[in-house]
Amino acid sequence: MSEPPSTAGDVDAIEIDVDDYLARIGLDSPPPLSLVGLTTLQRAHMSTVPFENLDVFDRVGVRTDLAWSIDKVVNRNRGGWCFELNGAFATLLEALGFDVRRLGAAVLLDGPTVIVDHLMLEVTIDSVAYLVDVGFGDGFATPLELARTGPQDGHVATFEFIDSPQGLTLTRHDDDGVPEPQYRFKRTVRTLDEFDEASNRLQADRSLHWSTKPFATRLIDGGPERITLLGDRLKRVGPAGQIEVPVAQEDWNDVLAEHFELTRSS
Repeated sequence: MSEPPSTAGDVDAIEIDVDDYLARIGLDSPPPLSLVGLTTLQRAHMSTVPFENLDVFDRVGVRTDLAWSIDKVVNRNRGGWCFELNGAFATLLEALGFDVRRLGAAVLLDGPTVIVDHLMLEVTIDSVAYLVDVGFGDGFATPLELARTGPQDGHVATFEFIDSPQGLTLTRHDDDGVPEPQYRFKRTVRTLDEFDEASNRLQADRSLHWSTKPFATRLIDGGPERITLLGDRLKRVGPAGQIEVPVAQEDWNDVLAEHFELTRSS
């Protein structure tokens, strides 16, 4: 895996062109500093900036710093994983005037763990704190109120926070209404460089799904429909059900360009 050049001193602060970033996610002007505005931004980002692993799969090498993430998302018209997408999105939100905190979580999709390897955001509006995440694959597509107990509508599914001494666990209800753990976190502020070890470890372990098959996924027009390109098929999931179309290996990059406007290693 080739390593991108480091950017000394560029960890948590960088100037961005707000208009360029808004244009990248299909918005002509900044939305209001409100829950409606935050929801608009989250869904726009999740519809236009795919959650994808192409650089990791192709062993290009990725970083967590903003110089890398902003350039990749805004200038190179690419997507990425949580460190890149939530890192870049947090900077846009702050530039627009939102109150943002960066949090870390242990992903529970493969079972219990305490290893923090996911970056997501806490955004406070009118003294109410919300969880926001544009970098967790098939995740919630509307801000979730952190202090609320019981189920919440995540636009694509029902989600719920379950509290424990180990932290808050974000759960997603299955078809029978059973909460399935997604990730667990504490509301402790973190800096981007604190995720360097996790980013490097996840890239280096070639047995993980990041490295075994390429993928890209995004919402369609704000959701709840989602389109996902996997190693051998294109999948579209929405309220009406699921449609899958086989994709031959020689056609994969063309399908990627058609549905995600992405070019490998660009």
